[in-house]
Amino acid sequence: MDGRPLIGVSTYLEAGTRWGVWELEAALLPAAYPRLVQRAGGLACMLPPDDPSLAAAAVARLDGLVVAGGPDVDPVRYGADRDPRTGPPAPARDVWELALIHAALASGTPLLGICRGMQLLNVALGGTLVQHLEGHAEVAGAFGTHPVKPVPGTLYASLAPEGVSVPTYHHQSVSRLGRDLVPSAYAEDGTVEALELPAGPGWVLGVQWHPEMGEDLRVMEGLVRAAG
Repeated sequence: MDGRPLIGVSTYLEAGTRWGVWELEAALLPAAYPRLVQRAGGLACMLPPDDPSLAAAAVARLDGLVVAGGPDVDPVRYGADRDPRTGPPAPARDVWELALIHAALASGTPLLGICRGMQLLNVALGGTLVQHLEGHAEVAGAFGTHPVKPVPGTLYASLAPEGVSVPTYHHQSVSRLGRDLVPSAYAEDGTVEALELPAGPGWVLGVQWHPEMGEDLRVMEGLVRAAG
């Protein structure tokens, strides 16, 4: 049998999606996510929103979990009033992905949060978010780049010990850190760009940027190794 670990990637439901003669609701995920898993040596499977009570059963069938980027986390999840610049809520996705995160943490399943996924990991552990910051999404609909600097001695630094320029597109970030989370990389303006759970039962890392949009495989390779 093929020994490659099975990595689940969260997806979202989008109404009015068109292909061929059809316009239907679809479970969507940018292809760069499963391709990154594949390039890093894993088998990718897509996890559309489902009943949150089934999250533990879904995670039990996986070797690793990726919570993908996407819309803003609803501020109600961390007890904040909505900023006018915060995007529309995605309640079904929030509930499902929070359940996936809690299931992964409870089972020790290796977990990687990407952009929204990192923010949701922070919220899942009681943290809060900055609802708007400037300079991390320069052109609407286009990824930019900026440098990030790892914190020595962290999991992320063991994967990428030097400062690197990363693909980025976000307007929200971590404010108060969740329980037991520690920052493992920063942007030049002090924004937390990676965080991790060093005392957890498994491999847990979140990155604010979008590794699926670049050529650096080290973060995903770290997840795949841990999942193997």
